[in-house]
Amino acid sequence: MLIVLRLGHRRGRDARLSTHCGLAARALGADMIIFSGEEDTQLLESIKKVTKKWGGPFKVEYNPNWRKLIKQHKKKKFSIAHLTMYGLPLAKQIRKIRKSRNVLLLIGSEKVPGEVYQLADYNIAVTSQPHSEAAALGVFLHEYFRGREKKFKKANISVIPQAKGKKVIEK
Repeated sequence: MLIVLRLGHRRGRDARLSTHCGLAARALGADMIIFSGEEDTQLLESIKKVTKKWGGPFKVEYNPNWRKLIKQHKKKKFSIAHLTMYGLPLAKQIRKIRKSRNVLLLIGSEKVPGEVYQLADYNIAVTSQPHSEAAALGVFLHEYFRGREKKFKKANISVIPQAKGKKVIEK
């Protein structure tokens, strides 16, 4: 199981980027995303709508207490991986992380508290340059799942890959 925890969501400032993190998490193989920070029911409903239309399973939740959530997952033997430009290179750590059956993947929004770096089993850098958490999430998930595409059940819409043009099937 791979769960993404979005730390410190801010409704006004982060709505679009947090939505993109949720969509990327779903499309690239995560089982769930949990948002902490400010509660944003519109954000949750938006991602749930996409899941209903494009297929699942994929869960989305809000939890205001990220610290307690991380500690609970540590007790459940989840590996805690934090995506940060200050961490060790992804390429050198991905094999170790893949060995864990369960991963809680942390991505920031506002400045991430120093405690997160201590709680994490892995502080991982996709690059050591400023970049987007959505980009880091996408690269991490692609590497973690070795580029395999997730198959979605109960999809009302699906894309048929084409060299040119678009082919979409709607139920």
